[in-house]
Amino acid sequence: MDPLDRLVRWLDHWAPLPVAPDWSAQAFHWRKRRFLGAESGELVAVERIARIEAGDLLGVDVQKGAILRNTEQFVRGLPANHVLLTGARGTGKSSLVRACLAEFAARGLRLIEVDKADLVDLPAIATLVAPRPERFVAFCDDLSFEMGDASYKALKAALDGSIAAGASNLLVYATSNRRHLMPESMEENLAGTYDAQGDLHPAETVEEKISLSERFGLWLSFRPFRQDDYLEIVAHWLRHFGLAAPDIETARGEALRFALQRGSRSGRVALQFARDYAGRQGLIDPVAVGAS
Repeated sequence: MDPLDRLVRWLDHWAPLPVAPDWSAQAFHWRKRRFLGAESGELVAVERIARIEAGDLLGVDVQKGAILRNTEQFVRGLPANHVLLTGARGTGKSSLVRACLAEFAARGLRLIEVDKADLVDLPAIATLVAPRPERFVAFCDDLSFEMGDASYKALKAALDGSIAAGASNLLVYATSNRRHLMPESMEENLAGTYDAQGDLHPAETVEEKISLSERFGLWLSFRPFRQDDYLEIVAHWLRHFGLAAPDIETARGEALRFALQRGSRSGRVALQFARDYAGRQGLIDPVAVGAS
């Protein structure tokens, strides 16, 4: 057999073939496949979704109302915005996005989780989902960039700036601990100070850094919880795990010490404490936490 024919047969045998997405799924990961230096992306269905209901998210009523309203506009085919959720860690930013899926999946909402490094593929994702009747949210968690990051400009163009129109059934929801998504230095505020290596137009450099966040039409900010908010969330999750009111009241002091050790009063810390406390109570008295 001719060597070229053998090579072609070998490539046909081992090269990964494109796999059609399972459009019956409610959530997807965007995953890259690499072969002989070439890359291709595909939507991989999520078999087990980490669901959370909007009612389980306390202390963020304003933010919850805004993102649910925006998402309802989207699933109804009305104008809606890309969403940027920023602020304190553990306050429910990612959980709110997942709660949107739980709220609207039955009405055609689908979630696509995209890694920051793969944001350059947003145009490809838009092309892939454009013919579908469902409404898709591309979700990037913990989004931030360093100077010179190529995906920064790619996301700017995909959100608002490319000559090509994006898919009308695709929005981007992103979470970040940084309001402007890129690091900012003190020297940028010293615009009147110049040296031989300085930027001739420092104000334009600052504008460049904030231009991406401004392409999200809806900004939602999250702040650390007050003590009462934190304890309310702890009580909610302890009830969820089956503890009675007297046990929940007894747990308050320990919940505060737990948060102090973690250096944070947040929804995440409240849930972590509730799991730990309810689990320990279950070891002592399985009936107290609803175990069989």
